[in-house]
Amino acid sequence: MPRLLTTNPEHVGAMVTCAEKLGVPCGSGMLRQALQAVAFLSEEKIAAKVDYLKNTFRWSDAEACVAVRKYPSVLRKSKESLKLRSEFLVSEVGLEPVSIAHQPVVLSLSLEGRLRPRYYVIKFLKENGLLHRDPSFFTAVKITEKVFVEKFICPHKEAAPHLAEDYATTCKGEVPTNFRFT
Repeated sequence: MPRLLTTNPEHVGAMVTCAEKLGVPCGSGMLRQALQAVAFLSEEKIAAKVDYLKNTFRWSDAEACVAVRKYPSVLRKSKESLKLRSEFLVSEVGLEPVSIAHQPVVLSLSLEGRLRPRYYVIKFLKENGLLHRDPSFFTAVKITEKVFVEKFICPHKEAAPHLAEDYATTCKGEVPTNFRFT
């Protein structure tokens, strides 16, 4: 973080202290993210953001701490972005808030470009009996695009010939009314 070289040393010390209060120790690989997240936020603004996270995702204090410790950049997300992700992940996908707290990196992924399209593909495959095993939502969204297409699109070319096209359309933000089977 080149900016730290020109930052007042006392301010850097305060940032490190704040990161540690959030549960991110100095030796952690997440320290850089934590410092970036708290760099220009007052303690009051950080507390307000944590409260917003707790209310939006229905997290306990402990769950909010776990989420922030694992993904400090969540503090940099806009309220609107967090609200939309909460509505989608909890209400539409049906994820338990505690599972989101323990895998908060899902909050860093594009809602329109990754989360929704992959959810719709998995949902379509399940509804049509095309999945042999029920994959975890987290697994489906974390794997690379290439692996996702190889695992969930390509094997169903004959049974669902429009799946690749519908998925590509959804990735562009143009959600089809429903994925087509024939």
